[in-house]
Amino acid sequence: MRDREDRPWIHDITRPAALLTALFLDLTLGDPPNRFHPVAWMGSLIAGAQRRAPRHGHLAQLAYGALVAIGGTLGALSAGRLAKRVIERLPAPLNGLTEGAVLKMTFSVGRLTAVARQIETTLSAPEQDLAEARRLASWHLVSRDTSQLDSSQVAAAAIESVAESASDGIMAPLLAYAAFGLPGALAYRFVNTADSMLGYRDAAREWLGKIPARMDDALNVIPARMTAFLLTLGAGLVGESARNAWRTWRRDSGKTASPNAGHPMSAMAGALEIELEKVDHYTLGQGHRPPRTEDIGRAVRVMQAAVGLGIPLLTGLILIARRLSEK
Repeated sequence: MRDREDRPWIHDITRPAALLTALFLDLTLGDPPNRFHPVAWMGSLIAGAQRRAPRHGHLAQLAYGALVAIGGTLGALSAGRLAKRVIERLPAPLNGLTEGAVLKMTFSVGRLTAVARQIETTLSAPEQDLAEARRLASWHLVSRDTSQLDSSQVAAAAIESVAESASDGIMAPLLAYAAFGLPGALAYRFVNTADSMLGYRDAAREWLGKIPARMDDALNVIPARMTAFLLTLGAGLVGESARNAWRTWRRDSGKTASPNAGHPMSAMAGALEIELEKVDHYTLGQGHRPPRTEDIGRAVRVMQAAVGLGIPLLTGLILIARRLSEK
């Protein structure tokens, strides 16, 4: 302990090192099997709680959903604090590497890229397998019914998911980590997982998922807008239209039912100069052409550029948070 107090710079580099380690592990090794993945454990806990949820009574379902969301979030915070205490006892640089390995479990750039590319490859093959592309989109990316989508609509669904996941699947947990460390990243991931499993307006989950959905909305207010801004900047870096991304973002971000999803999706629509439509729900980038298969790869490049821009921004936030905590 004495050695670490004599070298305060160690505290400054541990979390930036963990952030870079997490990104490296994500891009090189990908996700571990579910039996070793904390987010999979969260999903199993939420699924088990859902099976025990009240079947009748809106108030009982609402209260039960709140208990699951708040109790699970507190549990994730506690797990994060425990992990932090254990990691802090490790010598440098092992502490940063270990923290990075845990942080990696809260986001996935590599998997999002791989799934989007797989759909693009399936749609662009000489013998296009539209049914397989629909299955991949439904299984990995979207909750909507994909069985009747044409190839352009499947491409649109993939592009929307790349944009939205850049926010809630990548930048949001990393921003939570920058501000609050591992406890914040794990707590965010629990809330987001609860929303993705319970936040639907069907008979079984309409009231059960209201509190998780509202918590997720609140936690994504800043990340969604930050991601839209980064997508706008990233578009310019990879040769897409930053100007149109900005214009479309400002015009169309409020057209979705979600208070947050419209921000990164409208910025992406503008960047690629395409129209993203979910029939009977919203149209983003209206007036541009429908998406084509090759636009999926363009969306991935914009997303990757946005993440690349976000990493130094988050590193700066980590260092600022460190300085503020010392005052």
